[in-house]
Amino acid sequence: MSFPVLLILALSLSVDAFAAALAKGAAQREHRLADALKIGLVFGACEAITPAIGWFLGAALSHYIDAYDHWIAFGLLTAVGLHLIKESFSPVEEAAEEQPRNGLNPMRLLLTGLATSIDATAVGVSLAVIDVNLIYACAVIGFVSFAMSTIGAMIGKGAGKMLGRKAEALGGIALIGIGTVILIEHLSA
Repeated sequence: MSFPVLLILALSLSVDAFAAALAKGAAQREHRLADALKIGLVFGACEAITPAIGWFLGAALSHYIDAYDHWIAFGLLTAVGLHLIKESFSPVEEAAEEQPRNGLNPMRLLLTGLATSIDATAVGVSLAVIDVNLIYACAVIGFVSFAMSTIGAMIGKGAGKMLGRKAEALGGIALIGIGTVILIEHLSA
C-alpha cells in the first residue's frame, strides 16, 4: 500500500476520533493545549493499537482465505465506510445541558478512544490480508489520529457542530474508495 493511500486510510479512520475530540473540546471551559494533547494522545494510541489487533486476527486466518482476501478487504472497508456515511445522516443526540468544564476523566477518555477505534480493527484485518507492514501502518494511522484529534480538541468550541458530520461522510466515502482500489488492483493483476 503506497503512502498516499495509507494516508487517506489514516485520515478516514481518524474522522470518528476527530468528531469526538471536537465534542471534548467543546465541553472544555478553556482551550488548553495540554488537554488537547492528552485527547490526541489517547485517541491516537487507540487508533494505532486497534488495527494491530485486527491485523493479527487477519494474519492468523490469511492462509485460509488467500483466494478471496481482496473481497474481504473490500467488504470490510465498504461496511465501515457505509457505517460512517449512515452515522453522518443520523440525528445528533443532544447531551443534557451541563456547564462546560475542564478536567478530562481518564476512563471516559479511554472508552471514547476505544469506541471511535472499533472500525480500525476491521481495517486491520484488511491490512493483514493485503500484506501491509503493520508497524508502519499503525504508526501512520496513530500519528494522523493524534494530529487530527488534537486539532479537533483545539477547535471544538466553534467548529464541532459544523464539521463533525460532513467529515464522517467524507471518511466513509474514502474508505469505500480504498476498498474499491484494492479490489480493482487484485482483479486486474
